[in-house]
Amino acid sequence: MTNSASRSRPRARVFWWCLLIVMVIVAVYWWQSSRTAGGASAPKGRPGMMGMMGAKVPVRAAQARFGQLPVQLPAIGTVQAFNVVTVRSRVEGELVDIAFEDGQWIEEGALLAKIDPRSYQIRLDQAKAQLVQSEAQLRLARLDLDRYKRLSKQDSISLQQLQNQEATTQQLQGAVQAAKAGVDEAQLQLDYTRITAPLSGRLGLRTVDKGNLISAGSTEGLVVITQTQPIATHFSLPQQDLQRVLEAVHEHEMLASMVTVTVSNRNGELLATGELMAIDNQIDVNTGTVRIKAKFANEDHKLFPNQFVNVKVLLGQQDGVIVPARAIQSGSIGDYVYVINEQSKVSVRAIQTGVTNDVDTVVLNGLEAGEQIVTEGMDRLREGAEVDVIAPEASKQ
Repeated sequence: MTNSASRSRPRARVFWWCLLIVMVIVAVYWWQSSRTAGGASAPKGRPGMMGMMGAKVPVRAAQARFGQLPVQLPAIGTVQAFNVVTVRSRVEGELVDIAFEDGQWIEEGALLAKIDPRSYQIRLDQAKAQLVQSEAQLRLARLDLDRYKRLSKQDSISLQQLQNQEATTQQLQGAVQAAKAGVDEAQLQLDYTRITAPLSGRLGLRTVDKGNLISAGSTEGLVVITQTQPIATHFSLPQQDLQRVLEAVHEHEMLASMVTVTVSNRNGELLATGELMAIDNQIDVNTGTVRIKAKFANEDHKLFPNQFVNVKVLLGQQDGVIVPARAIQSGSIGDYVYVINEQSKVSVRAIQTGVTNDVDTVVLNGLEAGEQIVTEGMDRLREGAEVDVIAPEASKQ
């Protein structure tokens, strides 16, 4: 009996817990049903969802205008120095003077450094002395040749002696020319002890200090000069845009002008305006792009070698109805806008778009200048909805 009673107690507890859960579920269901019924019989003064359907939708709007936008091809480019020169010594010797500061702007022909010139001055003096000696021997040989010619006319000497003297004179003429070349060579080597800038540009950091022995065989060089006025920008365009670029180049050549190229930083600030300089002679088969080079005066030094910039190639202008770019939506019918009529109701209008920029877009078909379109609040609109233009945007002139 004791065991049977102990087994019946857990079964009783399970029964009562199940009954309690069922009662809770029934109570929750009844409460939800009562709340729904109460909401359906709410007073007419409280607006329901059907009442909101008839309310005006607040929007912002702008007026379409006729104008033109530039036809531009965007790209990412890299600024490169127009020329880069590693200044090296052409002669060997001790570096006795450095006449520049690291990073300084230098003009073409300006002195950069000096090498000990004494040994090269001695070689020049020796070459000059050799020239004097050769010229003296030539003068003497010419005098003998003139005398031999007179004696030959008098049959006082043999023809062989005259011919020998003529050959000696010619040999000494060659010696004089060689001596002059030796002087020029020695003078050139002496001039090379003065290292000058081969072009105007900005200097890098020097790699050799005063007092070191340098030679023409050194690959490191003394300093690197980068020409940044003018400066170049290299960028690539897709092959499908190549024909448009070539047509623009041909058109500008007919007008004796160049295709305009602008560069800006990542914040969109204009850095420089230049001109297209060259187009590569082949398309990269790996990327399907063609490399292009543009030139900029860079008078204000805003462009720096290896700088990344946003590039835009100006191909021309496109006329049409201009609207804010944010007013254009896309759907199953293509691009469209919401047009506001005189009754402040909107209708969906399919359009054909042209060129665009970060702000405006040219509409080629589907819209007339002067029509008012929605620019903000499109997500709450439907065909025929009544709108309330809360802040019309001023039309750009």
